[in-house]
Amino acid sequence: MDAVYDPWSPEFVADPYPAYAELRAAGRAHWHAPTRQWLIPHHEDVSALLRDRRLGRTYTHRFTHEEFGREAPDAAYEPFHTLNDHGLLDLEAADHTRIRRLVSKAFTPRTVENLAPTVRRLAAGLVGDLVAAGGGDLLATVAEPLPVAVIAEMLGIPADDEERGRLRPWSAAICGMFELNPSEETARRAVRASVEFSDYLRELIARRRKAPGEDLISSLIAVEELTEQEMISTCVLLLNAGHEATVNTTVTGWWTLLKEGVRPDPEQLSTAVEELLRYDTPLQMFERWVLDDIELGGRVIPRGSEVALLFGSANRDPARFGPTADALDLTRADNPHVTFGAGIHYCLGAPLARLELTAVFGELLRQAPGMRLAAEPVRTPGYVIRGFEELLVEV
Repeated sequence: MDAVYDPWSPEFVADPYPAYAELRAAGRAHWHAPTRQWLIPHHEDVSALLRDRRLGRTYTHRFTHEEFGREAPDAAYEPFHTLNDHGLLDLEAADHTRIRRLVSKAFTPRTVENLAPTVRRLAAGLVGDLVAAGGGDLLATVAEPLPVAVIAEMLGIPADDEERGRLRPWSAAICGMFELNPSEETARRAVRASVEFSDYLRELIARRRKAPGEDLISSLIAVEELTEQEMISTCVLLLNAGHEATVNTTVTGWWTLLKEGVRPDPEQLSTAVEELLRYDTPLQMFERWVLDDIELGGRVIPRGSEVALLFGSANRDPARFGPTADALDLTRADNPHVTFGAGIHYCLGAPLARLELTAVFGELLRQAPGMRLAAEPVRTPGYVIRGFEELLVEV
């Protein structure tokens, strides 16, 4: 299957879905030598393995690197790994259970509900500026600023704080490490961003300890069992995970709508957003370590292996979504996509992402009903995080 699945090919990145169909037809698990991963393309298997405790985002809670047959991370990348390894995304029980329980005390449904007026106000203002300018880059003017502004509001970063402008570059640099085989330069950028972002949050936490506010950092400080590093890693994860899906679904979703010449019914906007999350998945693949041997489709995947759960393939699987799996259906009601994951690692920020997406799509439909493409967009080169460099539109 090496020739079918080629995550470094621009042609594959542009449209991986025909390759996914071949993978699904060929079996349930495929060894891919170039990435040294087992590819899992079916919805039923991806959904089950996300919940299977024989797999984990890390293995160090049970094994040393030597016991697991892996090399320890390069010491030069320690700031990135310290930041990443203390976040919910890369923790397993019991640390994951403890931190998620504590963070959930601060990041409650009421927190998201209270943000709704702010999200709608920001979305209306950003779209209004785009309309007043007669168009522009939807990515830079609307899709990126909205979730970054929302997370800045959540963290209590003042509107006039110049560091607000560094949140997105920091996040982009750190997320570069989640692509397959990141380069040395990518790693250096991620380390630099990890140090700078952590230092900034450490200062912000110190200020909030002296003068608490109504923000998330003050709430996390009040949860006394959290260490400072756990608070820092949680805030960074909320930015990284909380805005990548929103940014890329906004841009990819509108590219799809404009290309297909369709618009969602404003009365069924939530349903349409779920379909856009499924149809062109912003996170195409998620990795897990095999902690104990598993059997899949008659093949044994041994402990120490890495599996690539192909979210993009699972979300187009006809076995779950029927004969219209490859079609865009903005009224699709039965839509159990895996875009936000499942199990203990189900995305904590999913309700916030849905709120932001519904707000920004609603405002664009209301204020820019005649929006159209101004130029064919160029895709970002990465495979794992799916998006565009820009999306130029005319209003």
